[in-house]
Amino acid sequence: MNTFKNLWFLDPTADKPYINDIAVRIRAGLLLIIPLYMSFTLYEAIFGSHWIVTGNLIKDTFDTDFDGHILYSVEAIRRTVEYSKQTMLLWYALFEMLSGMFVFTSRLSPTVLISSFLAKNHEPVWKPLTPKRFAWTIGASFISVCLIFFNPEVFAGWVNTIAGHQWLPTTANYMPKWIPLVLVWVCFGFMWMETVMGFCVGCKVHSLLVKLGWLQEECEACNNLSWNVKT
Repeated sequence: MNTFKNLWFLDPTADKPYINDIAVRIRAGLLLIIPLYMSFTLYEAIFGSHWIVTGNLIKDTFDTDFDGHILYSVEAIRRTVEYSKQTMLLWYALFEMLSGMFVFTSRLSPTVLISSFLAKNHEPVWKPLTPKRFAWTIGASFISVCLIFFNPEVFAGWVNTIAGHQWLPTTANYMPKWIPLVLVWVCFGFMWMETVMGFCVGCKVHSLLVKLGWLQEECEACNNLSWNVKT
């Protein structure tokens, strides 16, 4: 009951909450399947065949191309791929990234609840929530880019409506294919390091921005300060 009440928070009522880093790492491992699945989906979408052979008859044209390859005549159609499942999965991933940022919305996240229960028998490692919010914001931005890649016409419709003119095309994907592919693998790498090594890249970037004076809030955990927590 105490885990269900507090989840991974040291004190849910605190102005600057602290969360159990053990549970955070478990949650990253649970969510790791999403970028892995999306990486294979993007690879198939970008590098996979764009044609589907529909006929059983393949005819030799008795002709060759400039490289000496034999040309054949086949019945084929251009492949069209529907990404509704991937879109729903990305929306769920975006929900997970955003829900973990606040105490109230964390209670709506299944992975926060599961990871909190899985971590309850381990010695907690308390770290501030603010750097994690920054890291999850980076993840949310990556997911948003992938959503636009899979739904270019929808996003173009929104932008064109707001702009009042045809600013983005609605019949072609205007985003370079390498962008979501790279972002997915970067996201996978970040989550793998969080899960296996306990290394939060977003937290380190947050700490760097604090030292540069671009962010005001201090990242205690990233600066290796020691805290004695009374339980």
